Order: sequence, then C-alpha cells, then structure tokens
Amino acid sequence: MTAYKDLSREELLELKSGLEARYEEVKAKGLKLDMSRGKPSVEQLNLSMGMMDVLHSGVDLTCADGVDCRNYGGLDGIAEAKQLLADMMEVPRDNVIIFGNSSLNVMYDTVARAMTHGVLGSTPWCKLDKVKFLCPVPGYDRHFLITEHFGIEMINIPMTPTGPDMDLVEKYVNEDPAVKGIWCVPKYSNPQGITYSDETVYRFANLNPAAEDFRIYWDNAYCVHHLYEDKQDYLIEILSECKKAGRQDMVYKFSSTSKISFPGSGIAALAASEANLNEIRSMMTIQTIGHDKVNQLRHVRFFGDVHGIVQHMKKHADIMRPKFEAVIDVLERELGGLEIGSWIKPLGGYFISFDSMEGCAKEIVAKAKEAGLVMTGAGATYPYGKDPHDSNIRIAPSYPTPEELSVAADIFVLSVKLVSIDKLLSQM
Repeated sequence: MTAYKDLSREELLELKSGLEARYEEVKAKGLKLDMSRGKPSVEQLNLSMGMMDVLHSGVDLTCADGVDCRNYGGLDGIAEAKQLLADMMEVPRDNVIIFGNSSLNVMYDTVARAMTHGVLGSTPWCKLDKVKFLCPVPGYDRHFLITEHFGIEMINIPMTPTGPDMDLVEKYVNEDPAVKGIWCVPKYSNPQGITYSDETVYRFANLNPAAEDFRIYWDNAYCVHHLYEDKQDYLIEILSECKKAGRQDMVYKFSSTSKISFPGSGIAALAASEANLNEIRSMMTIQTIGHDKVNQLRHVRFFGDVHGIVQHMKKHADIMRPKFEAVIDVLERELGGLEIGSWIKPLGGYFISFDSMEGCAKEIVAKAKEAGLVMTGAGATYPYGKDPHDSNIRIAPSYPTPEELSVAADIFVLSVKLVSIDKLLSQM
C-alpha cells in the first residue's frame, strides 16, 4: 500500500470521495455499537454462573478455621480467600488483605488515608503545599481521576516498550520530595498491553525516594489475563524485589477478580509489607467490621485454588482471543503501510492502543460516533483528559459480539482514513 503522505492532492480527493460514500452507507444503517469500556461479554460472565450454585441454604458456611461466614468478624478476609488471592498475586498469604468487590475502591481509600492521616507517621498530604504523582501515559483514566479528585498534581511519564521511562521516574522520585506516588499497570498495561521488563521492575524496587512516604501503586489488574497459552508475558514480582532492596514498605500491590468472576461482585485484595498492612488494618477497624465473607467463600469454593483460576482464564482467553485478532487483522489489512496510524498487538489484557496522526484522535472518535460506534473519549488515557498529541485512542474489543466487532472495526478504520486525509489536505 502507498502511504497517504505520498499521494497527490488529486489522489487524496479521489480516495476521500469513495470513502465518504462508504461512510454514508454505514451511517444510514443507524447502528448502535459500543467499544468504550473494557467490559466482559455475556459469554464471559456465563463462565462464572456455577458460582451461584456452590452456596445454598443446605451448605455449611463455616471456614476451615471455624469462622462462620454469615456473622461479624474477619476484618481482613477469610484465610482461604487470602490464600487464593495471594497465590494469584504471587505473594505470601500474610502479606494480603481481602477487601470488598473493587480494587479501584481500595486504591481510592489508600490515597484518601494518605491525604487525611499520612503514611506510617509522615505528614498528612492535605497539610502539604504540594503533592505530586507520576502518571505513565497513555494510562488508566480512573487512576488519574482519583488523583485529580484529591487535587494532586499529575506528571506525565511516557511509556516505552519496556514500561515507563525509568530515567524520568528516577529523576522525579529520587530528587523531588513532593512526589508521593506513581500509578502502574505493570502487566498487559491499560491501554497498550505492555508488560514491564525485568530491568524496569528492578529499577522500581531500587528507587531511592526523596519522600519517605513515596509509594508505588502497583495495579496488577491483568495478572492472569493472557490471550495465548504458548505466548505469555512474564512479570517479576515487585513486593519480593522491594524486600531484597530493603524497600519493603515502598509498594502497594492491588488486584481483584473483577474480570475473572463477576465485575462488581468479585473480591479485591491489597498486598503490602507488614508495617503498611498494620497501619491499614488499624484504620479499617474504624471503617468496617469486615467485608463480605460469604462472597469470599463463594469464590474459594468455585475456583478451589489458583490452578482453578488459571483453567478458568483459559476459557476467557478462548472468547477474547478471536476478538482481539479480528480487530488487529482489520487494522493490518486496512491501515498497514498507509502511515496514518500505529498500534501494538498485545498478548493479554483488555485493550488495543491505537495512535493516529497527531491532532486527529478527537476527530476520529467523533466521526466513529456519528456512524454509530461509541469509543473511549480521546484524551481519556492522559491526566486531566488532555493528550498533548491528540493521537491516542483506546480500543476495547471485549464486549461486542464477533459480528458487531467486525462492523465496529470497519467503522473505525473508515473514520481514521477520512480524518487522516483531511489532515493531510489541510497541510498541503
């Protein structure tokens, strides 16, 4: 294929005419397609329906250590649930607290505690003149919304193929005491699907923060979300690396079963050092008497152990893989060689990250919406919703049916082509 930038004005106008005719045909169909968020499909949710049968009125709801899951108590989770999530997160059971249904909620509370009460005896952030967070970009919009909500200044850190730009991370963390945290999605990152390299994880563990209360917010949301059995990314375990470096208090590690069992009805966990967990427990005693132990038991009885989770996620992969491949195939077939966009083919996670020509993302998303395809807002993958290049678009293939996905991908590439041609014509 000839790159669009090598075409003459006349050739571009002729191409645009044919594309516009196709676009109007699609638009006339009155479609309503949604590729805006990484929601599991109905087929994926159906995989966990057996969970609704493992507990019923005739079943003993007592844990192995004698805890009655119907009653009060068990502040930080039942032992079996801790073991299940600890094995999934690759950490010791004693380093885990089980919370409610949402890891995002746990992250919000963790930032809120630091704001109001400080971290391990340090000054509460609300009493400081300036608090800053590092934000690898493109990244997860809901992370950025938490720090924005608390008035924390966010600093963009560009992502590379091996993770965040660690030269920049080290400079900010090691030199500026106002830098209190960094958001990380270290495996199959949202939205690029990048997994941090061994060197990146080592450099994180060996940071020498200027702030004693600096923490790495390690959101390992996609730790078991592979698309392939024979091609899987491997991530070094951060908690143990921090411990080796004598920095065991420097990281909070988050995970949940939200995209494993039922989003909104899963279980969330935080792994951290003993000192961090003791502080969190002391505040939890005021906040709650304990989270939903019946739901924790339901998950344990359904999955059995981490091997049950692994087998369950293979079924998820069988549903997700063809969807990712369908979108990638359309991108490669329709846009390959045109030099009007680039993308990464991930081996896991929930998203495909697309970078358009600079200054085109917002217009592409708007054009797709006009034709009946709703996508994540352009700019959402950056703090304050401001992509400085207006180029990154997050594609979420999980929710639509394969048939819908085929149509959605066609609408997307049509939109990319039309907006890119207009951009090139305006530069001539």
